Amino acid sequence: MSESFERFEYIEDFSISWRELRIPLHLTLFLITLFTTTLAGVEWIGRDPFNLLNFKFGLAYSFSLLLVLGTHEFGHFFYSLKHRVRATLPYFIPFPIFPGMLNFGTLGAVIRTKTVIPSRKAIFDIGVSGPIAGFIVSVAILIFGFTHLPSREFLVHIHPNYNFATNTVPDSEGIPLAFGNTILFKLLEVLFTNPHKEFVPPMTEIYHYPFLCVGWFGLFVTAMNLLPIGQLDGGHMIYAMFGKAHRKIARVFFFIILIVGLLGLLPLAGVDANLGWTGWLFWCLILFFVIKLDHPPALDSSPLDTKRKIVGWLTILIFIVSFSPTPFTISLR
Repeated sequence: MSESFERFEYIEDFSISWRELRIPLHLTLFLITLFTTTLAGVEWIGRDPFNLLNFKFGLAYSFSLLLVLGTHEFGHFFYSLKHRVRATLPYFIPFPIFPGMLNFGTLGAVIRTKTVIPSRKAIFDIGVSGPIAGFIVSVAILIFGFTHLPSREFLVHIHPNYNFATNTVPDSEGIPLAFGNTILFKLLEVLFTNPHKEFVPPMTEIYHYPFLCVGWFGLFVTAMNLLPIGQLDGGHMIYAMFGKAHRKIARVFFFIILIVGLLGLLPLAGVDANLGWTGWLFWCLILFFVIKLDHPPALDSSPLDTKRKIVGWLTILIFIVSFSPTPFTISLR
């Protein structure tokens, strides 16, 4: 740690008042998001979300989802405090549901840092703490979901004419949506389920199962945040680990995501390839124009220690096992 960095870090008054934390605002956003995610959870299991008597059926989904998002953001928050970087509490972002339109009930959660992150070590710690925390909770929720699968009657209530021999439903029942598999999701399924003794839902049905849906979504959010671009969590990590090389790495991954997004347009040409996702194109616009591809330099560019490098490589592994190039597929019928 350089002398100039010590002066930057410790002379500044770091006291934070309750008023500065704006707790009423954050609590209000949290409660609204709890409401919208609960309604989304009701719709995911095939019940009417606008009948408030069904509200209780969405609580398992909403509580576990907000636990994943909250753990991720508080990971960032507490490590910001550790490095004496001013940061807000998490802003939970609600998203309303509409009849016939399935969504997660939220656009996620974010915190804002309000002072400069002073060193590559601090950038690394703050960047990886959120994804690692959210990943651990997501894995725990997935394990719970796989070890507490409901009976077949649960799915029959949603799809009365479900064909268990072919794992298909009539065109009139629901939409042909499938979540994309990942290395870790499949591994946990193999380790914690027994298809000879219980019904294990296929990827076309897991979104009806609250804990599997949330666990999958947690891996999806983790992977999106760990893309090594700009000031995403992965961008923080790669900049802290590799310094100037992050510019080339960010561009390579940006073009990979762009290509995968373009592949998602193949169905428009009549090619049902189940490859790519057009949502990556929108994400590319956000990356290029809002988040930006490059990471700003740190005041203290001292390299990371061995312990942090090990954590960094393990976090890269988390990205690999959590990422799906085709997270959502709507099959052509």
